[in-house]
Amino acid sequence: MIQLIAGAKGTGKTKRIIDAANLAVQSAKGHLVFITDTKRYMYDIDRNVRFIDSSEYQIAGEEALCGFIKGVIAGNNDNEYIFIDGVARIAGKPLDQMAGFFYMIEKVSVRNDLKITMTLSSDPEELPEFVKKYL
Repeated sequence: MIQLIAGAKGTGKTKRIIDAANLAVQSAKGHLVFITDTKRYMYDIDRNVRFIDSSEYQIAGEEALCGFIKGVIAGNNDNEYIFIDGVARIAGKPLDQMAGFFYMIEKVSVRNDLKITMTLSSDPEELPEFVKKYL
């Protein structure tokens, strides 16, 4: 399952995804992973959530980001939740050019029974059609 949190910059998307990750800790039976591109929120995330600062891994492009996520998943066989704050920013691509990423991440989510939540800095009405189904 994929869920998107979309909104313009400064509308509280990061706070919402952090709150969702911290809330998921209470009911999760598997591992939880939070991926962002800064250490800024490291202490806001519950210590039971694996925090990953993607800026340490020089991710360039949607294929690299998808491969990175697959690698994180491969590290544990009981992952349950993946939270990605600023998915287009981490990939370094405009959202309208990321259809391939969303296709692949949906397959990864279904195959591994993962709940993936991502934030996008974009007005929900202006999202490309291929992502609107995840709102």
